[in-house]
Amino acid sequence: MPATPAYPPHSAPRLFVDVELSDGAEIRLDGSHAHYLLKVMRIKQGDPVKLFDDRTGEYLAHVTTLGKRDLILSIDGKTREREAVPDLWLCTAPIKKDRFNWIAEKATELGVDRLLPVQTERTQNMHIKADKLRFHMIEAAEQCERTALPVLAPLVKLDEMLENWPEDRHLFFADERLHETGEGSFRKALVAHDGPAAILVGPEGGFSDSENEMIRALPQSVPISLGPRILRAETAALAAISLWMAGRGDWSP
Repeated sequence: MPATPAYPPHSAPRLFVDVELSDGAEIRLDGSHAHYLLKVMRIKQGDPVKLFDDRTGEYLAHVTTLGKRDLILSIDGKTREREAVPDLWLCTAPIKKDRFNWIAEKATELGVDRLLPVQTERTQNMHIKADKLRFHMIEAAEQCERTALPVLAPLVKLDEMLENWPEDRHLFFADERLHETGEGSFRKALVAHDGPAAILVGPEGGFSDSENEMIRALPQSVPISLGPRILRAETAALAAISLWMAGRGDWSP
């Protein structure tokens, strides 16, 4: 019988664990998870902890055994199923490390299903540390109550991505030149193009002319404008995600 929690379960620490969870199971935590719970949260025996596995959902557990560098949790039961994730990918050129980490973090919070780093002619950051990027995504999911993590795809060249693009997925790409002609309303594009989607955002300096032509040649591409102001790459990515979520994603009523 678990001890009475010292505080309501809704305020319990929340962690992602890369193992399938189930009711009644026991799980041992060590490494960074144990350090966080033992040294930072000062957790005690019987205290509640929330766990999610990106497979089956979120569970409430309690601490049964405390060690110096590890601890054992017993799972009491499932609190939520794994969330239904809107079918939206973010395809974006890597930018400076801290700012690209920020994109990954905020895209996770906003609910994207997949993050695809794309190498373009003007891409400055070719050296992506996938483990660090995934760390930021996991941390964001833990803090914002997500029960699913975006898939992190490996870096791909733009031409290769376009060559292998799925036939049933729209590719909305931000073309900063469209605002000059009054074309490319994202609102109208969302009305006309339902279904699986992706957003493509270029690097600092935008796409080259040849890349722009290559993207437009893809039958599934939909050029869009993000308004009259020139946005930084990270701002454009999050603005486009937000607009899509409001129009076609799970922000819609």
